[in-house]
Amino acid sequence: MTNNILFITGKLAENNLKKILECIDDKDFKYEIRNLNVNVAALLTTDMIARRIGNIENFNKIILPGKVRGDVNKLAEILNIEIERGPEELKDLPTLFGGKALKYDLSKYEVHIFAEITDAPNMTVGEIIKQASYYRGNGADVIDIGCLPNQSFPHLSESVKELKNQGFYVSIDSHDDKELILGAKAGADYLLSIKSNNFHVLDEVDSYPILIPQDGNMQSLYECIDKCMEMKRIFIADPILDPINYGFTDSILRYRELRNKYPDIHIMMGTGNVTELTHADTTGITMTLMGIISELKINHILTTEVSNHCRSVIKENDIARRIILAASENNTTPKHIDSALLTTHSSEYLKYSLDEIKEIASNVRDKNYRIIMSKEGVNLFNKNGLKTAIDPYDFYNSIDVEDDIGHAFYLGIELARAQIAYQLGKEYEQDEELSWGCLVEKEIDDKLAFKETGSTYKKKKKK
Repeated sequence: MTNNILFITGKLAENNLKKILECIDDKDFKYEIRNLNVNVAALLTTDMIARRIGNIENFNKIILPGKVRGDVNKLAEILNIEIERGPEELKDLPTLFGGKALKYDLSKYEVHIFAEITDAPNMTVGEIIKQASYYRGNGADVIDIGCLPNQSFPHLSESVKELKNQGFYVSIDSHDDKELILGAKAGADYLLSIKSNNFHVLDEVDSYPILIPQDGNMQSLYECIDKCMEMKRIFIADPILDPINYGFTDSILRYRELRNKYPDIHIMMGTGNVTELTHADTTGITMTLMGIISELKINHILTTEVSNHCRSVIKENDIARRIILAASENNTTPKHIDSALLTTHSSEYLKYSLDEIKEIASNVRDKNYRIIMSKEGVNLFNKNGLKTAIDPYDFYNSIDVEDDIGHAFYLGIELARAQIAYQLGKEYEQDEELSWGCLVEKEIDDKLAFKETGSTYKKKKKK
């Protein structure tokens, strides 16, 4: 039997669907488009489709709009035919034919994240555990307990023991030999920072040292590395990443020098000197540093979330390390693998030209307002016409909702979202919250669940 596909759609998308299907080269299938007499295809449900679909004897497959809600498998059983939910965006439909889009495996990573609790002496044991749990939930592999100079930490040992009891890997970061030894004997797995003048601490404990240069002297770091290798002691080396304008580039070169000199050792990069001391969004900085980390085969990072602009750095590093590894394994650049670090802009945000929107608007026969962006601005339209602007206030005289406070409220929200999206270069879709990548948790849209009828708030009942 010839592969004969039935495409289900709504009135507004029908012409677009025709154009897209006509543009697919070397089609090995015949097809028919069936408009099920709804304006917006996304409003279709599997129950509606079952009632309205009509005769399907000549077809061996049905493709539904990507946003159709309901149980597609159940519908396939009822109709006794193969059914597939298409992509959410109509313009992505060709990926179903001529090879599906590559799926990247983001379950793996190689770089380990040390997340520092910088003011642990000022926190209770319970607060330390709570902070550690939050960091672990965002991707941290090791919790680093930061001690403070000239400040007592009487509950250091208790904190380490409780962290270990709850399954955490722990490191201690202190300039005080006594605190390092105390933390190690309480069960800490790693000690930061061991250098020439406190190397003797290793004679008293079994924890793994993180080695750093003495006063920036790389030769001192090499000597500590060689000693550990002679002792057959497991260690990590960190030549120290310096802030921008304070030797940043030279410090990157030190990492390269260290990797070239010791091809097989474990290396750490502490990224806080750059993320914390650079007033810029951290997502791009994190991804760039992770690219350097990948190329130099650095094994561990130490990071902090002290400043407000760094409050999601651990999560960002977790995402970045997975993206970079996936890119490396697939011999590609870290583009179009995952959008979680695209927090401000979207890779593609204008799906329709103004001419296409005008065509869609010409087919609207009801008073409900639709909002779609084009390069010219935000486009608002219903049966009474189309207006294009950017500022929501510019639409005020064009909107006829005086008798519907709920609808007015709704349009205010949607137009404000559209303005933000247009100005930032973000994707906008009516009735959906803007995506802020990993910065804001977004509920997974369950296609088996049905949205409530109506998209505006109901009018308040008068008392």
